[in-house]
Amino acid sequence: MSDHEEEFENAISAESLTFPQQCSALRKNGHVMIKGNPCKIVEMTTSKTGKHGHAKVHLVGINIFNDKKYEDMCPSTHNMDVPVIKRQEYQLNNIEEGFCTLMDENGKEREDLKLPENDIGDEIKKRFESGNETLLVTVLKAIDKEQIISVKKASAD
Repeated sequence: MSDHEEEFENAISAESLTFPQQCSALRKNGHVMIKGNPCKIVEMTTSKTGKHGHAKVHLVGINIFNDKKYEDMCPSTHNMDVPVIKRQEYQLNNIEEGFCTLMDENGKEREDLKLPENDIGDEIKKRFESGNETLLVTVLKAIDKEQIISVKKASAD
């Protein structure tokens, strides 16, 4: 095995945080990394090919964690990083000192996620404190960051 082959094998990770995608293949409501932030594409326009031969794509994205707006311009033939995004639902068992005790479908508990400091966090706290429903929260994970993004009543199976 040559040094180059060995280097390549060591560089492959079991779970990548992003993957490359050609700019022209991106779509509105898809996801892309803009200035190091995982964003949902809310606006996308393509300019005509200029005298240097590349059409440019203008992207406007909203950060999936904090709703900040980001913009970027990229030649349509270039690659951009797309974040690997995972969603998982957990049952909310407790809220203590701003942290949520969550349980996945296998019964495994975790206590490392903070209650969001926004309207969703306020709604979760209010509904949990009322105590008359079992709640499921949706956790979004991208680029090694996790955040609770929604809440709903657990269905009675």
